[in-house]
Amino acid sequence: MSKYETHVKGRLSEIQEWAKSGVSDKQIAKNLSVAYSTFRDYVKKYPELSSVLNRSKREVDTKVENALLQRALGYSYEEVKATYEGDQIVKKQVITKHVPADVGAMIFWLKNRRPHEWKSDYHKVKHDEKVLELREKEIEAKAW
Repeated sequence: MSKYETHVKGRLSEIQEWAKSGVSDKQIAKNLSVAYSTFRDYVKKYPELSSVLNRSKREVDTKVENALLQRALGYSYEEVKATYEGDQIVKKQVITKHVPADVGAMIFWLKNRRPHEWKSDYHKVKHDEKVLELREKEIEAKAW
């Protein structure tokens, strides 16, 4: 009987929770008492393990993407403020608060979603400017 059968197969639900919690594959292997290289081989060899990992990671990645987008655009939320007299709540007030858009989140989103339009490599930008300048000179020279 392989170590997959004894250490991994019966723990797919735990692996799923670990992956959803952001635990790395290396740490999952350690949690299972399996060498990381062996764990990687199991992921390639056993579709049920690969599927559990991919599905779980995709789920949490989607949540993070949504949170990043929400942060980039700004959002509002309601907060309940309670006023107490002793142990008794005498007044509840719902307050709408606004979290403004975050420029850092916007830049991160755009650099990853539209890297060709939002590059920030200074040397590449300077190089592109020089290439453009040379092309303009070439066009001018041909116009003569």
